[in-house]
Amino acid sequence: MTGPDDSDIALARRAALAGAAVGLRYFAALAGLPRELKADGSTVTEADRAVEAAVRDVLAAARPADAILGEEGGLTGAGGRRWIIDPIDGTAMFVAGDDRWLVLVALEEDGEIVAGVAAVPAQGALWWAERGVGAYHSRIDDDGPARRLRVASTGADTPDGARLGVVPFDGQVFPAEWTMLEPLLATAHKEPWPTHAALLVADGRLDLAVQTRGQVWDFAATSLIVREAGGWYSGLDGRTSPGAGPALFARSGPLHAATLKLFERS
Repeated sequence: MTGPDDSDIALARRAALAGAAVGLRYFAALAGLPRELKADGSTVTEADRAVEAAVRDVLAAARPADAILGEEGGLTGAGGRRWIIDPIDGTAMFVAGDDRWLVLVALEEDGEIVAGVAAVPAQGALWWAERGVGAYHSRIDDDGPARRLRVASTGADTPDGARLGVVPFDGQVFPAEWTMLEPLLATAHKEPWPTHAALLVADGRLDLAVQTRGQVWDFAATSLIVREAGGWYSGLDGRTSPGAGPALFARSGPLHAATLKLFERS
């Protein structure tokens, strides 16, 4: 683990794990969990709201002056420090019994993401990063030393044959998004992702990941994890701060730039 117990990254881990524990209880009782649709057509459940509440409670108790932005609860507070929560990233997977859903917690300070945690509760895995300190992976139930994450150190600087993960999973990608991806799919090798594809870029198991849609809470934690592992992140429009729209994660700067050019031509 990095930093003292009262550090921001330690707090982010504690908050994510509190949410993970709540999420796992709901995940174990899926048959009785009602589903609702948001205005945008995405799925939301009581579990999403309960997980976010658990994360918020931990953060608010430790940092009462900080703002908190959550997918379900919106923005509370104001100031230069803002915690960003996606309580269940991948609700469609969650309600389908798929173990790849995440709890995402990040801290933005003066417009920059400085800490990020991605818990994968049903897989017992924890991924995190602190700006300038690196990215790490450990088991949720293991107090042993964490493993430092690093992107793949070898590979071409073009997407030809690159190992590509596409998020969300195939059944949730819209037809227009497949059309958007056609130039990249024609040259890269699309692979399955047992854990969120951006995390696999950080771990050196994929060269590229494209997330076809999302909001700031979808990207705040994973963008920092990939960057601190030595990789690159941006929106497909080239913006480097997490925000709404599709996003690209890449093993290297040249590969990232070459892949963005494919989308510019389409």
